[in-house]
Amino acid sequence: MKSSWINGQTKYTHPSVLKISNTLKARKIDNFAKWRGEAKKSGLIPSNYPKLKKSGNLAELIGLILGDGHICIHPRTESLRISLNKNNQGLIERTAFLIEDIFCKNPHIGRKSYTNCITVTIYEKFLSKRLWITSGSKKNIVHKIPSWILSKREYKIRFLRGLYEAEGSYCIHLPTYTHKFIFKNFNESLLEIVYNFMIQLGFHPHTSKYAVQISKRDEVKAAVELLEFRKY
Repeated sequence: MKSSWINGQTKYTHPSVLKISNTLKARKIDNFAKWRGEAKKSGLIPSNYPKLKKSGNLAELIGLILGDGHICIHPRTESLRISLNKNNQGLIERTAFLIEDIFCKNPHIGRKSYTNCITVTIYEKFLSKRLWITSGSKKNIVHKIPSWILSKREYKIRFLRGLYEAEGSYCIHLPTYTHKFIFKNFNESLLEIVYNFMIQLGFHPHTSKYAVQISKRDEVKAAVELLEFRKY
């Protein structure tokens, strides 16, 4: 049987398919309504999206997203994309594990051409609302941390772990015996949150324009161990 010309084509690859898509959209015809209904009945597509279970893994993932992630709103769904250094295989695997644990689905892991960037991506409805994270650019957002993270020391630690894995660095300069544990970010509210959390956990950080830093040798060691920084 001869295959149809439309097989394998999408509105992004064929002008005729794009014309059909635009015509159906203009006439408000949902060409996939029947299929979508059957898919929901069979469980292929979730019929509802319950609140995410509050846990240390979720707190850590939220920290990772605020550091290296981005939520984008699409017409019928939302996407979560976390961009990571391809040389940090441990963090890539941990990020995928956290997403699988929380959303019960395997994320797509891909490499951006001509860069050292690996992206870990999932698509699902209501990601922004369920993760308590504003979609779009994060630079000037005034971040508000969910009250359930504020309520437990364990959740604060895991939240900070996600942030530091995304935007943190641990440095030792042997000639001067200098130790530094640094979190860098351009968002002022996020820097303030990290500073306050570190204070609450018993550390004595100091701030610069785009960083929160701990410099006392014993505190640096304790903070790195507490957050299990770079331990996968």
